[in-house]
Amino acid sequence: MASQVVELLRPCLALGVTVDATFGGGGHTRALLAADRSARVLGIDRDPDAAAQAAGIRRRFDFRAADFRRLGRVLEKEGIDEIAGALFDLGVSSHQLDVGERGFSYHRSGPLDMRMGPDAPQDAAAVVNGWDRDRLADALLRYGEERHARRIADAVVAARPIHDTAHLARVVADAMPARSRRSGHPARRTFQALRIAVNDELGALAEGLDVALRLLRPGGRLVVISYHSLEDRIVKRRLAAGATGCVCPPDLPVCGCGRSAELRLLTRKALRPDPAEVSANPRSRSARLRAAERTAA
Repeated sequence: MASQVVELLRPCLALGVTVDATFGGGGHTRALLAADRSARVLGIDRDPDAAAQAAGIRRRFDFRAADFRRLGRVLEKEGIDEIAGALFDLGVSSHQLDVGERGFSYHRSGPLDMRMGPDAPQDAAAVVNGWDRDRLADALLRYGEERHARRIADAVVAARPIHDTAHLARVVADAMPARSRRSGHPARRTFQALRIAVNDELGALAEGLDVALRLLRPGGRLVVISYHSLEDRIVKRRLAAGATGCVCPPDLPVCGCGRSAELRLLTRKALRPDPAEVSANPRSRSARLRAAERTAA
């Protein structure tokens, strides 16, 4: 959804630094720099592989290796007290999925890793082989919305030790009822849940959004692309809360809460990729984009 990102952030590119909080391969950063010759972008990513991609961009750009939940600390070190825009393109990147050694894919054999970066306190092997049945089932239900969470957790515990992603995918598939194997890969939700648990993705998202919105200057814009309902729910609720003004009862003659909206929603409903983009990049089919602009309030 690069074209939508550029159009939404274009009005604020000349106002100051725009943060690409999930630099990845740098595609969005390059598009933003090309859209406005006065644009300046600070790229952030916790994945060590992103630094190699960043090395190829030499003008109006800086890169810092960090988790976006540390955005406030990064900007403080850079002497930046406000930003003109921020982009969060969430989830796992195509590069991470395509490299079996990263352990993100159920289609490729690799180690049980799934860490977005070396700062993660544990890898997937510690979760799969170390968590008890109840804790594992709770994670699969909470982060994967997996209806067969307890059934899968029982199978995983019985199969320990599980050494790689291919072994885990087989254990999960074998644990699923036959009817649940007919729609997509049966391990998809389990792998999503494990990845979120390993990287504390939802906690990082909530923290990162709060920091970005707090440091966004009036007229600055935030764009977030999420890929599943758990992420999108956090984004939707945070933007809706920021766009809410007075909450006093309607029959109160004078506002007593003193609350004013800090945001103006730019997307009333989440934007979705068009059919042409989904055809060219099937992984984009679940993308949902939301955006908001900081008001002067």
